[in-house]
Amino acid sequence: MSPQVDLNGLVLPGAVLVASGCFGSGRELGPLFDRSGVGGVVSRTVTAAPRKGAPSPRAAETPSGLLSMVGLQNPGVDAFVADDLLHMASMSLPVIVSVAGGSLEEYVRVTAALDGAPGVVALEVYLAGPDEELDGQPFTARPERCAEVTGAVARRAQVPVFAKLPALQVGLVEAAGACVRAGAHGLTMIDGVPGMAVNADELAPALGSVQGYLSGPAVRPLALRAIHQVANAMPEVPIMGVGGVWTGSDAAELLLAGAWAIQVGTAMLVDPAGAARVASGLVGYLRGKGLTSPADIRGRLRAPAAGIPPPGAAGGAGPEGAR
Repeated sequence: MSPQVDLNGLVLPGAVLVASGCFGSGRELGPLFDRSGVGGVVSRTVTAAPRKGAPSPRAAETPSGLLSMVGLQNPGVDAFVADDLLHMASMSLPVIVSVAGGSLEEYVRVTAALDGAPGVVALEVYLAGPDEELDGQPFTARPERCAEVTGAVARRAQVPVFAKLPALQVGLVEAAGACVRAGAHGLTMIDGVPGMAVNADELAPALGSVQGYLSGPAVRPLALRAIHQVANAMPEVPIMGVGGVWTGSDAAELLLAGAWAIQVGTAMLVDPAGAARVASGLVGYLRGKGLTSPADIRGRLRAPAAGIPPPGAAGGAGPEGAR
C-alpha cells in the first residue's frame, strides 16, 4: 500500500495530517507525539502582528465535543518564522501554515513573510475571523469576500493555497467554487461550528469569550454533509477533510464523502499520538477492504435507492418528514 497521497501535484507522505491549533510548534507535545504514518502538520494560525488571544477560560467540554475560543494567539509571523517554524521544519514533516488577518492587506503581508520559509509546502487560509475593513462580520459571511482574500493570498504565495470553509456557510458550494476560481489549489472543510456553553452553577458562560467554536465527534455529520456537497460539485478539487475524526473508520467516512486527505484536530488534545493512531487505523480499514490507497475510496458513497427522495426533498425526511 502506498502511504503517499497526491493532492493534484502536492504530494504528502501520508493521508492523515495534524489540524491547525492542535500541534503548536511541536515542542508542547515533545516525545509524546508519534509521527508514524503522519503526512504533515498544519501550524497554528499566524497573523502579521502578535496577538494575545481570547480571555480564559478558553475551552469547555460539551457532549461529544469541545467548545473553544483561543482567539488566534500567536507571536506574529516574523517571530513564527524565526522560531516555531524552524522547530517544526526540523521534524522533517511537511508544514502547512494557517494564515489570517483582519484585512486583505494583512493576509498578503503574512503570505509575503512566508516566502521561502523552510519546510512550508502549502498555506491554509483561515477565513472565520472578523473582517475589519467592512463591518466586523466573519470573512465567510460573504462568499465574494472569501474569494477575494483567497485569490490575493494565492497570487502572492509560492506554494499551493487551501481555503478553509465552514459547514454552515450560506451558498457553500458557490463560495467553494469562487475560491477555486480565484486561485485556491484546494479546500479545507470544515472549520469549527459556532456555539456556546453555559455554566449553570456559576450562572455564567463557560468561555471567557462567551461564544466559541465546537469541534470533536459532534460535528462530523456536518463535515460529511459539507464535504459531500462540494465534492459532488467539484470532484477534481482536492479537499482536506477535518471534523470529528477519532478513528481510522472516521477518516474513511470523510474520504468516502469526497475528501482527499484528512486532518485530525481535537483528538490530538486527548491523545498526542492521535494522528498516528488514525493513520494506522485507516491503513487497517483499507487492507480489510482489499484496497491499496486512500484514493481508492474517495467519493465512493453509494447513491440512494431509486425512487427514494433525498432528505429535505418533497416527501423526504426534512424537518417535517422527520417527525
